[in-house]
Amino acid sequence: MPTFVRTDKCDGCKGQDKTACMYICPHDLMKLDKDGSETGHAMKAYNQEPEQCWECYSCVKICPQQAIECRHYADIVPLGASVQPLRGSDSIMWTIKFRNGNTKRFKFPIRTTPEGSIEPYAGKPGINMDDIDKPGLFTISQDKLKGDRSQLLHV
Repeated sequence: MPTFVRTDKCDGCKGQDKTACMYICPHDLMKLDKDGSETGHAMKAYNQEPEQCWECYSCVKICPQQAIECRHYADIVPLGASVQPLRGSDSIMWTIKFRNGNTKRFKFPIRTTPEGSIEPYAGKPGINMDDIDKPGLFTISQDKLKGDRSQLLHV
């Protein structure tokens, strides 16, 4: 189900040119109604095409006012229940309110390593451009292939 903006909570990210939800949405669905001509609510963000929403929760998690919510599917969150994330500097706190009034909170770290510390190519062999045209550079070596070689496609 798509996201929607609670206009009573949204402050349009304090009048900036681009709101946080506009910045983070991978499908560019969030929009700021600067003069209120499109939604009737000036300086409020809104989802311009709810049926196109991927439900990735990016806008919900980044909103500093917690003004964006997601309508959940009934099999996951029955009517009357809600799921709301609160993003901190080092973690996200998920608050789940059940229909019977019970509330549970779960806290998860945003990162498990310090920012900028990841070395994605560590432990991998360095590049050798002389090997780029050699056969087998990006394939399994011949001695590791098992099975009937006559079944392999030769181009």
